[in-house]
Amino acid sequence: MTTFVDRALLLATAGNGGDGCSSVHREKFKPLGGPDGGTGGRGGDVILVVDQSITTLLDFHYSPHRRATSGRLGKGGHKDGPDGEDLIVPVPEGTVIRGADGELIADLLGNGTKFIAARGGAGGLGNAALSSSKRRAPGFALLGEPGENAQLSLELKSVADIALVGYPSAGKSSLIAAISAARPKIAEYPFTTLVPNLGVVEIGEHRFTVADVPGLIPGASQGKGLGLEFLRHVERCAALVQVLDCGTLESDRDPIHDFDVIEAELALYGGLDDRPRIVALNKVDLPDGRAMADMVEETLRERGLEVYQVSAATHEGLNDLQYAMARLIKRTPKESTDPIRIILRPRAVDESDFSTFKNDAGIYVVEGIKPERWVRQTNFSNAEAIGYLADRLARLGVEKELFKLGARGGSEVQIGLGEDAVSFDWEPTLEAGAEILLGPRGQDLRLDMRHALSGSTGSAGEGGEWEEVGALLLGDGGPPIIQVIYGIQEKKY
Repeated sequence: MTTFVDRALLLATAGNGGDGCSSVHREKFKPLGGPDGGTGGRGGDVILVVDQSITTLLDFHYSPHRRATSGRLGKGGHKDGPDGEDLIVPVPEGTVIRGADGELIADLLGNGTKFIAARGGAGGLGNAALSSSKRRAPGFALLGEPGENAQLSLELKSVADIALVGYPSAGKSSLIAAISAARPKIAEYPFTTLVPNLGVVEIGEHRFTVADVPGLIPGASQGKGLGLEFLRHVERCAALVQVLDCGTLESDRDPIHDFDVIEAELALYGGLDDRPRIVALNKVDLPDGRAMADMVEETLRERGLEVYQVSAATHEGLNDLQYAMARLIKRTPKESTDPIRIILRPRAVDESDFSTFKNDAGIYVVEGIKPERWVRQTNFSNAEAIGYLADRLARLGVEKELFKLGARGGSEVQIGLGEDAVSFDWEPTLEAGAEILLGPRGQDLRLDMRHALSGSTGSAGEGGEWEEVGALLLGDGGPPIIQVIYGIQEKKY
């Protein structure tokens, strides 16, 4: 069973925020203690952290789900709920993160580099935080926001300075074992190397890393063999060493032919054909191998290549090869090994908090971080909380934009997209004023009087009239439904 996995799926679930608390301070001889509900705790994040002791994505292959803990509820006495704990997930260096659509999100290089895969939800405000000069004793609190759910694709690209490429059984694994402490599997048959191997080379004052990938064969760029699958592990390398087998017993192969085939496959793969490289003519310890190396060395040098005759078995020529690799790395620009820079563009100062449009079904849709977050925070079983949401939307200017878009009384309006969207039959409000029209704690007169009248206006007794003021009403079973509510608007204030 292989223990190396370089591609995996991560299903990250952040913690939910804790709900706020609706509480009133009660103490002897203090009848008007005031609201004292605390805020809910923040949900924990799922954080990926580069750990150089990790070399594979095997853990995600067997267990792709990662979940952080949720925040706790707020309590009375101004006690905020504890925050959820962040979940730290170690990943190997060189992990590339892509979204569900394949878009590049992050490239993790450097020990300790962090990336927040899923952010925890914010805790809901308690009624103490919601109190104001107009709303002195709120009878509701906000709900905690759900944590993010992220489906990410993880791809490992080994971080090495130089890579060994060549045909199967050319001696790449023997070479990396001879110049470093790496101990890959070595056998007398093709495709012994099934996964990339990394080794650290120290020669004189130089220290660098070498990657050995499975051998390439003709047609690798079309998916033949194993080399193409792992060529991503040499994409970060600043230079290449092409290892040529001078002791092959196959009659249809020779070092020049092998060199041209590998070069063609690197060009077809893309992005590797322009890397600086040197050539290692391996297996010169064999009589036929040395004779072959002497025959092809001059031809390769005429192509402008730096060529070294080596033997991984007897270590002949390895010192010269290692110094040449060190010099090649030193003089090669580092642009190819730098991590991909993710550019963060902050929101423009004049950018609106929401947008509105009319979809093909004739529904007026409201999108925006604030309106959608406010809907998630609202407890639709509490009439005062529903009125508070209506006031927030009105103050944000949602109603004005709907008017401009052509919405009229009875038009279907939807806040948000997807499963969490809230739909309602819209009726324009004349005035928000939930702070003025408060009833008992947890109540809103605009909702309490929704059954009083079935018409738009009517007599409300002396000094007032029934007028549309707008509110929200929870539907049975399905998504919340907003309906027009009638409250008493005094003629004189």
